[in-house]
Amino acid sequence: MSSAERSSVPIVPLPDPPSGPAGTTRNCAKSIIDRKLRKFASETSFAATETASESSLERDEKKEKNPIRTRVFTVKPVPKLNGVGKRQRHDSEASNSNGSEATVASGAGTPMARKAHFRRPKSASEMNTSFTSATIHSLESQGLLPVQHGDERRPSNVYVLDDDSIHEFDDDQNDEYDNVTLMYAKHEKIPMKDFGSEIRATMDIDHLLNKAVLLLDLQETSLEEIFAKIIHEMDIQEPEFTSEQVRSVLFTQDAGNQFHILSRTVQSICTTGTTGGSFDYDQTWICALCMLNTVQHRHVAIARLSHPTNLGRTMQDLRFIIIVIAPSRAKGTKTALETTRTFATLFADMDIRQRLVMAQTVDQFRATLLAAAKELAMDQNEWRERKSSIHLSQAKEHIFGPGRWYPFRGLLGEFKRRLNYYASDFYDGIYGHKTIQKIISTVVFLYFACLLPAIAFGVLNDDNTNGGINVPKVIFAQAIGGLFFAFFGGQPMIILLTTVPLAIYIKVIYKISQELGYDFFAMYACVGLFCQMFLILYSATELCSLMKLATRSAEEMFSLFMAIAFIVESVRAVHASFQKNYFACANDDDPKRNLTTTIYNTTVETMRDCRRDTSMCYVFLMLGTLWLGLFLYNFRKTPYLTRSRREWLADYALPASVLIMTFTGAYLFKEIDKDMFNMREEIPLIKVADVFSLPWQGYFVCLLLGFSLSFLFFIDQNITSAIVNNSQNKLKKGTTQNLDLFVVAILNSFLSLVGLPWMHGALPHSPLHLRALADVEERVSQGHVHEVIMNVRETRVATLIAHILILLSTFYLLPFPLRWIPTSVLHGLFLYMALTSLTGNEMFERLLLLITEQQAYPPTHYIRKVPQRKVHLFTGCQLVQLLILCGFGFSPYPFIEMVFPIVCFFFLPIRHTLIPRLIDYKYLDALDGRH
Repeated sequence: MSSAERSSVPIVPLPDPPSGPAGTTRNCAKSIIDRKLRKFASETSFAATETASESSLERDEKKEKNPIRTRVFTVKPVPKLNGVGKRQRHDSEASNSNGSEATVASGAGTPMARKAHFRRPKSASEMNTSFTSATIHSLESQGLLPVQHGDERRPSNVYVLDDDSIHEFDDDQNDEYDNVTLMYAKHEKIPMKDFGSEIRATMDIDHLLNKAVLLLDLQETSLEEIFAKIIHEMDIQEPEFTSEQVRSVLFTQDAGNQFHILSRTVQSICTTGTTGGSFDYDQTWICALCMLNTVQHRHVAIARLSHPTNLGRTMQDLRFIIIVIAPSRAKGTKTALETTRTFATLFADMDIRQRLVMAQTVDQFRATLLAAAKELAMDQNEWRERKSSIHLSQAKEHIFGPGRWYPFRGLLGEFKRRLNYYASDFYDGIYGHKTIQKIISTVVFLYFACLLPAIAFGVLNDDNTNGGINVPKVIFAQAIGGLFFAFFGGQPMIILLTTVPLAIYIKVIYKISQELGYDFFAMYACVGLFCQMFLILYSATELCSLMKLATRSAEEMFSLFMAIAFIVESVRAVHASFQKNYFACANDDDPKRNLTTTIYNTTVETMRDCRRDTSMCYVFLMLGTLWLGLFLYNFRKTPYLTRSRREWLADYALPASVLIMTFTGAYLFKEIDKDMFNMREEIPLIKVADVFSLPWQGYFVCLLLGFSLSFLFFIDQNITSAIVNNSQNKLKKGTTQNLDLFVVAILNSFLSLVGLPWMHGALPHSPLHLRALADVEERVSQGHVHEVIMNVRETRVATLIAHILILLSTFYLLPFPLRWIPTSVLHGLFLYMALTSLTGNEMFERLLLLITEQQAYPPTHYIRKVPQRKVHLFTGCQLVQLLILCGFGFSPYPFIEMVFPIVCFFFLPIRHTLIPRLIDYKYLDALDGRH
């Protein structure tokens, strides 16, 4: 029958029922049946199936040219009430009716072949039913046709639809899902073990395989039987261990134990080469893993089935089963997943599996796996050595670039390349999704992040130079330097700032000038000019390319040195406050001071210097600033408020902590005298130094100091540039180390002549500036959450606006309200900058491993690839270098302090000559390589 013919088949409603209660019930039944059958017939296709009776009906229809008006719908199974009110099922129907299908047929001779699934009615004990046959008549038939059981015109699978049948229609869909449950599945891609670099892989194979349970040619054919056999053979001797615990963790079971599915498994997959990202499982092997609190050691079992067996989805050709059981509290490299990765890497190799199939005995099976692990490690090491040899052969080209070299080649190339992006550096700060929002928050962040440290460094330089370089000069220099570099610098993400090492070096110059009797500003200008001359020479000869040999350990060590310098200066400030205010009260309780008026007046004068509350308030405000800043900085990790509000609080942790603690000191402790910074208005903001007033011996000293200082500028600037231009930050406009160093040299030449503090690229402000302009997403890898930078707005707009505001602050916010900020809050700011800079410093993280429980070791790349003693040895070497650097940098002797930049520079050849004699290159690549 065609689709047109099918659509023309009428759906005949039931005849009108008689009046009365019975009629009301039948009326309801008729309307519901009519609606149900119309829907059912409209959704069901008809298939042409000829029978003798159907052919006769078709011939009659054609002969009379009058459509048959009676349509017979057969539905099975539907109960019918017999004459005595009891339902009975005839035996003749039992063989023809399966109770699981519903079929609708047309009396015109084309029965419907499509079947829809209906629930079998409830059992006879529940419904007191049996089944017979009946028909539904057309509208013309007002009476019920009797149905004889022997009537051949009506098959025995034709049933009546009464009230109970309608109820069955309504409940079909609901009852069909009585046993439905939800199953949660999560797929995660994990990397294979590198047997050549991950030392734990080979150690696990050697250690675990010798005591692993190996079962060959198992005859069991069901999943439960196989796992029960393996668990029984493992015979784990642990005090609280039971086999039921393993089964309950290995399998996901429902309440009725009607199905068993492996909870956590590892298998290899391969892409099929088709579009749409399709892939296929390697169904010949599977690793099942679990963690238990009742085991103290790892246990491994490997079973080989006697023949490939179909054990269900993704296991249709299974031959090998690996079970790994590990304690819940295990070291990061000894977890169940890490151990499973080791064995899964071996079984993912088809050649290894084939050799294991051919193994005849357990010893041969074990020897095959051990040999395969060693071969895999050798192959991976050979590949790495070939790659390393290629890298060394291209080292010269990698460092200095291809082509003929000539002076200023790198500087000119970077200038031309950056010039193409100069216009986009401005409009990238205006256009784009959420760009304006990011620019506003970054401007606020940079304003406070640069202004507040400038005040703090101003206080530090004021103490070191007796007011020669004070707070107003540092703020003004910050504004001038920031604006200059924002316009002419190569990498706009770099933020210039005067730093603690520069403050230390300025103190060295001041002490030497006082000892030699030279004018401080003249000597300061000469040292600065000589230093900038060397920097221009470095940029012209592309010596910045040598910093490509600087490894990550140099950056980490120098960042840690700067953090220590912040802490040292804060501790020195606290010590000075206690010496001035707290310990001055040591002899105030002497009763002899009250004997005479003179002695009494002296006591009153001494009591004015005895301010123990000032020292205690100093410590409270400093530590309060530190705590509040860290609390807000880490607020993004809390579940409170919304994510956007948490990010907002974390972004403004620095200014918020300073403002809140300043308000706390001004109003809650207003009765206590607090240390404020000095303005020294008698010293002019700009004063051109007389560089010709020094004797000729002075110029020689300045040349030595300038040469040493150039190493500090060179290392600091290039380390900052390397951190900013890291490939993980996904910057798109290229690097400009030589251009940045040249611009810094020109800027500091001017600052030297007018007696303003020097500045260069600063940490951690530069990477924090980049992060403020970035779109960041959280990713989960092997159970650990880490943040990934997706995009960075490389613009100069935020830096320009922030430093314009700082310039205005120099003239309109000094002395008040900026002078209301206590020096204790500023030194708390130093502590905040020190501790926040430790985030992500791997040297600091490895130092913490010395006091960390081994079970809590993070599964970082170097923990997996390097033996633990080698990790601690490398950390010890870094610690010795750091102590040497601190010994020179914080020495009480100025002529020793002046050489600490040179000491820092000479750590580079030590890293490439001495350290490899103690630690193999493959371990150094994991500990100190770029990743």
